Amino acid sequence: MFDNLSEKLTDVLRHLRNRGRLTETDVDETLREIRVILLEADVNFRVARDLVNRIKERALGSQVLRSLSPGQQVVTVVYEELSATLGETGHQGLQPSPQAPSVALLVGLQGSGKTTTAAKLALNLRKQGHRVLLVATDMRRPAAIAQLTTLGKQLDIPVYQESTDSTVLAVAKNGIEHGKSLGATWVILDTGGRLHVDEPLMQELADLAKVVTPAESLLVVDSMTGQDAVRVALEFSERINLTGLILSKLDGDARGGAALSITHMTGLPIKFVGTSERLDGLEPFYPDRMASRILGMGDVQTLVEMAQNEVDEQQVKDLQKKIRQATFNLEDFLQQLRQLQNMGSISQIMGMLPGFSSVSKQLPQGTLSEDRLKQVEAIILSMTPQERRNPNILNGSRRHRVALGSGTSSTEVNQVLNQFKQTQKLMRQMSTQNGRHALSRLMR
Repeated sequence: MFDNLSEKLTDVLRHLRNRGRLTETDVDETLREIRVILLEADVNFRVARDLVNRIKERALGSQVLRSLSPGQQVVTVVYEELSATLGETGHQGLQPSPQAPSVALLVGLQGSGKTTTAAKLALNLRKQGHRVLLVATDMRRPAAIAQLTTLGKQLDIPVYQESTDSTVLAVAKNGIEHGKSLGATWVILDTGGRLHVDEPLMQELADLAKVVTPAESLLVVDSMTGQDAVRVALEFSERINLTGLILSKLDGDARGGAALSITHMTGLPIKFVGTSERLDGLEPFYPDRMASRILGMGDVQTLVEMAQNEVDEQQVKDLQKKIRQATFNLEDFLQQLRQLQNMGSISQIMGMLPGFSSVSKQLPQGTLSEDRLKQVEAIILSMTPQERRNPNILNGSRRHRVALGSGTSSTEVNQVLNQFKQTQKLMRQMSTQNGRHALSRLMR
């Protein structure tokens, strides 16, 4: 979502970094460009104005302009103020109630992605060790009940439902009681979508909130709705005591203005963001990390956390041993490729690497597509176990057979093998003492 915004801001700030001395005119021109970029990204004009004014006040201070690296100092100010606009530092997690089960009430407009988000949130909580129950309270849309039930089966998470003849209040109360009997620590209520101007449905929601007294009342906001998301959040907040926001569809192609405006305008923290259609595509929201991504600085910390969740410790030790002994083969290459795919979309992962946004523009189109990774996987799987362990035996006829088996061409097979050889070479370099020292310096 932030690709266009990130690219433009990175270009503007790059000019500042390269300057050894800054004047007030330089800062004014840069901030004028930043304000235009924010407005083009559909950021609320008040938010853009306040952000630019705060940056200007700090950037024009003598401590910044007279420093040895004023350009970098201004970039730091932009990062800090952008983080503050997105919310307080750190992740604002769910706050449980004193007595189990804690209730999370999910509300929002029709089509905002509440049902899928409810399942994603349930999976996220289960990974933290909680017992979770999903409750289907959208009594006007039988398809929503069926969808939640299907998602619950996929995740092996129980779903409480009743016939559509029941009422929302009855289902919610019965569902919470059922959660108690199951020993659930969290009960997630998936409510029906409603327009904020529909008075009867908004009153129904207010009554529901009074009856269930949720520990968390979360508004699911479609990130692609633009500035209208701010108005929706304010309307819902007036009717029930919202405790936070979940931005869905952050992987879409909208301009990102909602994410940058909504917390500043409503005072509500963004607690989670939906980053993909996959059921594990829900990330805790960290304002400072998101600001870092937007400014093209990457997000290595989140990347490391994602890798820790997917990579087995023993596999890491085995891989380290293979690298030291220079025995890394195509079977290991395939295993690493699959682990990478399990972490999420390749473009999302690469976007977390510092400076990658500028490098990605130089790559051939389609280099980071999911189809390309599947093609590489198909090529490796079309080889015999002996060929995967010893690629040097792949002569012309064998490569032709692999191409036929994978539905590709000999040229594409050669490209994969050349990429693998480059990876092997890099790993051999890293296995030497000089290579390890170089890597250590790089990580520092």
